[in-house]
Amino acid sequence: MSSTTAVPSPAPGTLTQGHKKVVFASSLGTVFEWYDFYLYGSLAAIIAKQFFSALDPTSGFIFALLAFAAGFAVRPFGALVFGRIGDMIGRKYTFLVTIVIMGLSTFLVGILPSYTTIGVAAPIILIGLRLLQGLALGGEYGGAATYVAEHAPQGKRGFYTSFIQTTATLGLFLSLLVILGCRYFLGTEAFEAWGWRIPFLVSVVLLGISVWIRLQLAESPMFQEMKAQGKLSKAPITESFFSRNGKIALLALLGATAGQAVVWYAGQFYSLFFLTQTLKIDGTTANLLIAGALIIGTPFFIVFGALSDKIGRKPIIMAGCLLAALTYFPLFKAITHYGNPAMETAVATSPVVVVADPATCNFQFDPVGKKVFTSSCDIAKAALAKSGVSYSNQDAPAGTVAQIKVGNAVVEGFEGGGMDPAAFKTQQDGFAARLKTDLTAAGYPEKADPARINKPMLLVLLTILVIYVTMVYGPIAAWLVELFPTQIRYTSMSLPYHIGNGWFGGFLPTIAFAMVVASGNIYQGLWYPIVIASMTLVIGTLFLPETKDVDITK
Repeated sequence: MSSTTAVPSPAPGTLTQGHKKVVFASSLGTVFEWYDFYLYGSLAAIIAKQFFSALDPTSGFIFALLAFAAGFAVRPFGALVFGRIGDMIGRKYTFLVTIVIMGLSTFLVGILPSYTTIGVAAPIILIGLRLLQGLALGGEYGGAATYVAEHAPQGKRGFYTSFIQTTATLGLFLSLLVILGCRYFLGTEAFEAWGWRIPFLVSVVLLGISVWIRLQLAESPMFQEMKAQGKLSKAPITESFFSRNGKIALLALLGATAGQAVVWYAGQFYSLFFLTQTLKIDGTTANLLIAGALIIGTPFFIVFGALSDKIGRKPIIMAGCLLAALTYFPLFKAITHYGNPAMETAVATSPVVVVADPATCNFQFDPVGKKVFTSSCDIAKAALAKSGVSYSNQDAPAGTVAQIKVGNAVVEGFEGGGMDPAAFKTQQDGFAARLKTDLTAAGYPEKADPARINKPMLLVLLTILVIYVTMVYGPIAAWLVELFPTQIRYTSMSLPYHIGNGWFGGFLPTIAFAMVVASGNIYQGLWYPIVIASMTLVIGTLFLPETKDVDITK
């Protein structure tokens, strides 16, 4: 048995030297993995220009978000592959494999030629690397949480595993810090041209540090004991999901991780997209505000993790879902008020309405970038989406040419079907120019005015969103670990966690953005996290047990 098992249990709220090594080594390696994974999300707008330049701006950004989400989509498969390895061979071995795959994939993104250099091969390779990142991360989190929990003394698992819970936020913060530093020293133009690659290339250094740290760790004492007794699972996937345990895994997904995921991604990712894409706040200001909220909020992961050892995991997570569902609309409306008051005023005084035959309005998403949307409705909505303007829809009789009402002004649309490309572009440019003139006259800003951004209030509002994140995420690792037996714990907890966070959470920005474009309402996308969080609140409250007093050695 390794010396790790001989580490004495600490007093409440403290860590012994041996336990500190376990928590630090596990957490730091996981921070670096999240750093690698989040770089793409933080740079989605630039990556859209570099690798999806063949698409129009709206489709390009949606497709870039989908490529971001592709990494989340495969995380459950990574959970199955590496969870099985972790339950059969060991936690430490799996750590090393996942960190190497993640680090090398991230580095390769940094040297990948853009679309203008190698054409369609660029986005294909990029998506392939995102898939590798997702597979690696799918095996990482469950291993780290399981490893730390299996070292933690009884009654302190919420406190111990809460340090792992900080790693995702710290990884995001580290990625934002590196990006902001590169922007500052290189300038915006150079950063968007080539400097965006530097944060990806830095991952090689982080990879070396992470591998060295992981090599210092001993195997989990519970796993070693199981192995010595010959009790290792021979079929972790079958025992986890095709037995009585499968019901617990399903409830853990719907009643815990799905709601946790959407609250997490709404608070840390969608809020950033909302600031930059909807409110047109410059990227540096938006990233600084998010970074500030993360600095203030991150200690609450530890606070709620430790609190869950006293009052339970379930009440804290359910309270976070409830608060999010009840307050997202007023919070995001307040973010608009303090972030771009000119836009809020313009919407109130000069609302925009698209008057069109609904039969001519299409869902404007073309993954291959070959389709041209030429109906007057599509042209009008595309122009408004590009401007970031909220609008409502009004049905018109069949055959009516669409028009945009901006307050009392009317911008007449045109039908582009049958036009040659040159004539269509001329008409489209003229239409966009007329629309811009009327929007400007009505007070719609092209960008948020830096002088009118109330940064202190935005910081408060964003910090509230992060506090919700810490409530649902701080205790979740301990709850998942305690729901499943040791011999299949890695596999059993990993899959519901990564389906919840990879699918329900990972697709949130894409789904929310598409809902906004389709409806014209900049707040429409909030219904997605609200509905999922409400579902988790009901299922988790009614069907999942409290586990804080469970003995996981049995």
